[in-house]
Order: sequence, then structure tokens, then C-alpha cells
Amino acid sequence: MAKLIYSMITSLDGYAKAAEGDLGRGAEDPEIHTFIGDVFRHVGTFLYGRRMYETMVFWEAVHTQPDVPPHILQYADDWKAAEKIVYSTTLESVSSAKTRIERTFDPEAVRKLKAESDHDLSVDGPNLAAQAIAAGLVDEYHLFITTTVVGGGTRFFPDGVRLDLDLVEEHSFDSGLIYARYRTR
Repeated sequence: MAKLIYSMITSLDGYAKAAEGDLGRGAEDPEIHTFIGDVFRHVGTFLYGRRMYETMVFWEAVHTQPDVPPHILQYADDWKAAEKIVYSTTLESVSSAKTRIERTFDPEAVRKLKAESDHDLSVDGPNLAAQAIAAGLVDEYHLFITTTVVGGGTRFFPDGVRLDLDLVEEHSFDSGLIYARYRTR
């Protein structure tokens, strides 16, 4: 059975989206971006809300830009090889291959997808992830923690949820970014 992974870059104070500005230093560093690519290379299906999909669809055509570094091209190839499911009531069409739209998030359909999949799944975006967390579907949490305190925004973990987690991997980068991977008990 495949795992469902929730991962985001987060601020030091736990926000996946800052109320104002950005989250601080993130995956721009080639070492960090290569690490992220290596961690998520095995993901076979990405679950997105509309806004996250509109951010990530960049990877569909990045190869058309000049002077793209090899680690960026590798990430784009891996992303394009994966299936994508976009949960949206407003999105009319998608602009990437291997992508379909679902109008509602159905926990039972995701549970079945996990059971039938040979590759892990990733849920991206704090709002969609909150639904997966509430349904008890998330098996692992991958946090990329910046050195910035943003003071508000959309939290990585939804309010009103208690989770007991085990730290299974951690890595720090020269920039101060910390990667922490937790597994649900």
C-alpha cells in the first residue's frame, strides 16, 4: 500500500503560507532543490487544490526556458511523469498531461487510490491537506522549515487536530533550512 505524504515549505513559526510576504529562504538553492527532487522522485500521484496546481504547472513547460540547470530539468521530468489530481469546483480545464479534475475531495476514493497504488502519493497545499488529515489519510509529514518567523497566515497543520508523530529523518542545510520527516504513529 502506498503512503500519502503531506509536504510544504514552512516558516519557523509553522505557517505554510504567510499572511504578508514570503516564507523566507526556501528551495531556490540548488542543493536544497536537488534534495527535494530526490525525496519526491518516488511519488506517483500528486493531489492538488486549484491554487497549488496553478503554482506547480510551471514544471510542465520549464524546459522551454533558456539555461535551465540539470537539477531543475530532472525535477520537471519527475513531476511530468506523475499523475496529478486537481480538486476544484471552479477550474474548467488543466494545462498539463496526466492530470484530471475532481470536483470534491472524496476520502474513500483517496483511500482506495492508496491501497491500489504502487507509488506514494503527495497532498500539497494546506487547505486540501487539512481535509486529508481530518480523514486520517496522511501517513507522513515532510516539513522544510525556513529561518523566518512570519507571524501569521495559513498554518501547516490545521487547527483542532491532534497528531502523535515520530521523527524518522532530519537534515539541515547551510542556509539554515531544516528538513524534518515525521511518520504518523
